[in-house]
Amino acid sequence: MGSSHEEPTRLKAAASASGMTPNRKISMKRISLKNQDGETVSLNDFGGKWLVVYVYPKDDTPGCTIQGKSFTATRQEFDDANISVVGVSEDDVDSHKSFCNKFSFTIDLLADPNHELLKAAGVEQSEYKGTMYWNRTSFVIDPEGNLRKRYDKVNPDGHERVLLNDIKAMQ
Repeated sequence: MGSSHEEPTRLKAAASASGMTPNRKISMKRISLKNQDGETVSLNDFGGKWLVVYVYPKDDTPGCTIQGKSFTATRQEFDDANISVVGVSEDDVDSHKSFCNKFSFTIDLLADPNHELLKAAGVEQSEYKGTMYWNRTSFVIDPEGNLRKRYDKVNPDGHERVLLNDIKAMQ
């Protein structure tokens, strides 16, 4: 889908329901977020590996807990396939730390309280009980930094298997 000569700091966005147009590039180099341990993580850090970025609405809610547990349970399979996984929500570092500790998650959760990545990636929001939440969305980014697939309004049950199978088919 892209040349291996492209800068890995760029993400070539594919056309999607979010209104992203073909060949639109979003700079990932400028997006650095803190993980649950307060460490700064840039999506550029994952160059050379496949990357799943899964966006979830809120820490310690049922669907989000299912996703975190599922990705933790299958982490070795993702690692063996050269795939990194990070979760992103608008919750802060302390909330992520508590959420990770409560359920012994072994994946990084990135805090995006200013919606930098959420907006750059075109993640949409939905209202639930009077509050706006970011939609559950997943992105598959290849080792060259190209967006290969986007999943909107994800069902958390079994989504990690869908991602693993789809990425293995792309490799």
